[in-house]
Amino acid sequence: MRIGLRTKLLILSSFLFTIPWFGYQYVWEMEKYLRYGQEQTIVGTARALATTLHDRPNLFDNQASFLASVEKGKDLYGFQIRQPIQLDGRYNDWPDFEGKAHFYEDSNIIWQEPNQTVSLRFNAAVGKYDKYLYLFFNVVDDKLVFRGNNARSIYLNDHLTLSLTAPDGEHQQYIVSNKNAGWIESFQLDNQTNRPQPINYIQGVWQPNNTGYNVELRLPLDYVGNKIGFSFADVDTPSSKATSLVGSANTSDPEQLGTILVPSPEIERIVKGMSYTQSSIWVIDKHQRVLASAGDINSASGVWRSTASTNANSGIWPTWWHWLQTNLLHPLYYKVLTKPTQDFYDQLYDESHLAGEHIEQALSGEVHSQWRLSTDKQAVILSAAYPIYIDEQVQGAVIVEETTNGIKTLRNKALEQLFTSILAILLVGTISFFFFASRISNRIRQLRNHAEVAIDEHGRVKEDLPALKGNDEIGDLSRSFSTAVSRLTQYNQYLENLSSRLSHELRTPIAVVRTSIENLSMYPIPENAKAYIERAESGVHRLNHIITSMTEATRVEQLLQRTEKQSFNAYEVIASCISGFKQIHPETTFNFQAPNQKANVLGSPEHFAQMLEKIVTNAVEFSCDAQVEIMLITVKKNLILTVKNNGELLPETMENRLFNSMVSLREEALVNSESSLQSSQPSSKSQPSPNSQPHLGLGLFIARLICEYHQGQISAQNCFDPNGVQINIEIPLTE
Repeated sequence: MRIGLRTKLLILSSFLFTIPWFGYQYVWEMEKYLRYGQEQTIVGTARALATTLHDRPNLFDNQASFLASVEKGKDLYGFQIRQPIQLDGRYNDWPDFEGKAHFYEDSNIIWQEPNQTVSLRFNAAVGKYDKYLYLFFNVVDDKLVFRGNNARSIYLNDHLTLSLTAPDGEHQQYIVSNKNAGWIESFQLDNQTNRPQPINYIQGVWQPNNTGYNVELRLPLDYVGNKIGFSFADVDTPSSKATSLVGSANTSDPEQLGTILVPSPEIERIVKGMSYTQSSIWVIDKHQRVLASAGDINSASGVWRSTASTNANSGIWPTWWHWLQTNLLHPLYYKVLTKPTQDFYDQLYDESHLAGEHIEQALSGEVHSQWRLSTDKQAVILSAAYPIYIDEQVQGAVIVEETTNGIKTLRNKALEQLFTSILAILLVGTISFFFFASRISNRIRQLRNHAEVAIDEHGRVKEDLPALKGNDEIGDLSRSFSTAVSRLTQYNQYLENLSSRLSHELRTPIAVVRTSIENLSMYPIPENAKAYIERAESGVHRLNHIITSMTEATRVEQLLQRTEKQSFNAYEVIASCISGFKQIHPETTFNFQAPNQKANVLGSPEHFAQMLEKIVTNAVEFSCDAQVEIMLITVKKNLILTVKNNGELLPETMENRLFNSMVSLREEALVNSESSLQSSQPSSKSQPSPNSQPHLGLGLFIARLICEYHQGQISAQNCFDPNGVQINIEIPLTE
């Protein structure tokens, strides 16, 4: 298969498309280093924050962080609430109430009457919002008994006891005892007299429901120390004593109270200063409870997020380019790239007990980091944990988390710019290569066309080859071809004029020899010398015939140039010629077929007859059965004349050279001619036989000249069954 110069250059330029692959691999390697850098960065952030918390026990003393162990349900944790809570007795505005509440049942019975069945149980959740501690109790009770309207006691009904230590360490007890549903009625017990005193800084709602009731309340953090306990008294009969107490601890004994841990405001202020690193930060105690937190994991993309945003907004691009990137390039790029999202879902830690290998390692004193997928597997999260030391003991840890969205965004922007730049380079390069190859191929094709026009199919120079003005190798080649064609033109002109010059120069000595022989014949000549005179006359005759044949082609070509063309019926000319051929060659049978007796062509009927005579004479001489077939047909707008004889086939290399000048296959005639000249025996004839006439191969050459004069084409081909040669002539018809 032929491959052009442009195709080859396009194939070679296709190797440029490996550049995007190398660029893609380079950016992926860059992402690996960025991830490693991000890992070291968040470890450094965790280290910096942990350093600010080292050896500061005052941040942990009031948060019950130094206990050897914690008891779930007794040692409480106040979750950080992110939005305001409405005191309405419903927990629908509490975040994940069921997941964060603790269930108190038979195992949490503090006291009960003998032989009494405890029917009360409840869920309790503790949270912190702003400067308040919120508590919500969902109580299951088969009988709800309110305090009577005229009752003086606050204990002869269902009531809540809340016991805690104040920030100064003093034990305080509060009773919530309602006469009816609605806003709570709270009392504080005097530590000396144990008498209840109404208070208003504990606010809330007591709301009955189908299974019991809900109690929602809040109290200022200024009244809350580091210990707390609560219990519900179950009264089944109005104005009677409680049958059981169920709660987190014995509220009457301050030593049995559990601890309360709420996010530390002071630690939160420290952590908030680190939140500008665009990380999600947690500070936990050694019991894995959250002391403070800051940041949101969905927006925690690290420092690379701002870098990616800066790179994305850098530069001023025209509107059309922005449209092209948005509507064409980006959809194409993101068939390969993964676009990061901030709408992923990640299950938050249980703030009362954070878990994870990195946390366990940090609480054992080892710095650890890990990669994990978000809960919905839409994002990759990097976590790092660093231990907090107080008195050379690990009392907590700092946890820093970030997603790889910032790195992915930066990677995508880098790949977008890389792909866009490479695409532009490849596009411009490929187009440049194509136009370069097209220009080169056009110049080469132009040089080829000039060469084909300058030299015809028979090797004759028809016109000069113009030299191209280029200063490169193609220009040099064009100028070399032009010089070669010019020299070949001069040589062809010399060869074309050689025959006429040679014949002109030879005629004078031949005339002298002929005159000398004629004059010699007038004198008495011995009998033995007459044979030599006859042979001399025969040689002069042969030389004269050769000169006549050499000049015939030149005379025909010159006559054709001066002859005006006219329209004539080729059928009539052929039919007239065949009549003459039958008289000249009576021993040969001519079979003429012409379905259409009208075939007008534009040219010269005399020269058309001369062309036919050359072809038929050649066919007669080479025929082996003295038969020649002539056929005239018209196809479309062309006349087709065929002359066929049965005989020897043409050699394969001779079919295209048969109509060139000085080409002949008459080997037998040449042998006879040479033998007659070399023989020492005198010939008995004064004139040579026809077979001894010299043949210079000019007959078919003249036929080709006449055919070209008629704007036609002549060719020869071998025929089989029987073997022979057929001459085909195709000439356009006139209207």
